[in-house]
Amino acid sequence: AICGYCIGATKGLIYIRAEYPLAIKRLKIAIKQAEEYGLLGQNIFGTDFSFDITLRYGAGAFVCGEETALIHSMEGKRGEPTNKPPFPAQKGYLGKPSNVNNVETLANIPVILLKGWEWFSSIGTEKSKGTKVFALAGKINNVGLIEVPMGITLREIIYEIGGGIKGGKKFKAVQTGGPSGGCLTEKHLDTPIDYESLTAAGSMMGSGGMIVLDEDDCMVSVAKFYLDFIVEESCGKCTPCRIGNKRMYEILERICDGKGTEEDLNKLYNLSNVIKDTSLCGLGQTSPNPVLSTLSNFHDEYEEHVIDKKCRSGQCKNLLYYVIDEDNCVGCTACVRVCPVNAITGAKKQTHNIQQDKCIKCGACMEKCQFDAISLKADYKVKETSDIS
Repeated sequence: AICGYCIGATKGLIYIRAEYPLAIKRLKIAIKQAEEYGLLGQNIFGTDFSFDITLRYGAGAFVCGEETALIHSMEGKRGEPTNKPPFPAQKGYLGKPSNVNNVETLANIPVILLKGWEWFSSIGTEKSKGTKVFALAGKINNVGLIEVPMGITLREIIYEIGGGIKGGKKFKAVQTGGPSGGCLTEKHLDTPIDYESLTAAGSMMGSGGMIVLDEDDCMVSVAKFYLDFIVEESCGKCTPCRIGNKRMYEILERICDGKGTEEDLNKLYNLSNVIKDTSLCGLGQTSPNPVLSTLSNFHDEYEEHVIDKKCRSGQCKNLLYYVIDEDNCVGCTACVRVCPVNAITGAKKQTHNIQQDKCIKCGACMEKCQFDAISLKADYKVKETSDIS
């Protein structure tokens, strides 16, 4: 309402995902209360200023975080970005001049008016003022939403507010900025959190996501996970994002399956930079961040996957092998009976063996074994008689 008063607008729209029924319910209550108090509606407080707020529901498209795609979605059109100019301030919702802001930004306005710009400027860094809300999640003891001053370090958030890594494991990386953000490592722990510092480190502030990863996470698999989401959420309007990210995902899938080559690493790097430079909107321009940051900070893990065909974290299923310990196997045949592809051989009361070329790595054998005779190995050496296909 304050923003509307300042720019001469009479209508405000709040765009919210339809999958958030509780948030929608609370917003409706707040709008109704504001109308009852006379803070919204016609001739507010007896002045000639009138302002109404209505809700517009989104269908969960990630690309609608881009302002022009968001506007199209609110108009009932397909959520796709358009080239700028014209900017929304010139031609926005229904062709009218529009001011687009996050509710988090607008929520700062009343506090600044009440306490003054000097007070607000005293919080944060030289170029990034105020506070920021983060969704702290992942392998960390204290998960949840936190509000911290700009300039606080990753170390303070993870170890003081977050209470350290779950289970006493070793910190490996933190992914900031949502699916389009980058993965920062131990060397970045003392980086002050502000827009400029995160961008310089290869990540971004984004929506305020902060996912902590530990020593058990595979960074190649993490990059593939985020790129899978990006591929699904691309609106498909521009070629670099639509096709380039799909090709990158296929390369990562190949690497995680143990079929990658060193040339694939060069392709990933080159594709990432082309997509970053040529995509139409922020989704495509930031989508390579998980790949570029993990390539830079965890290049040795990529090399292990393509050269040694090994996943040190044991997360890439096709690079793992189920093996039977001869000392623990009693030949009960329980594993033989549950194997869906008859990959386990051996007579009753004799040590069994898993034929690696047949094994589909479903895990049924290990689940059934009562003698802890079956385990997963990341660096199992296959016998010459059982080459992996």
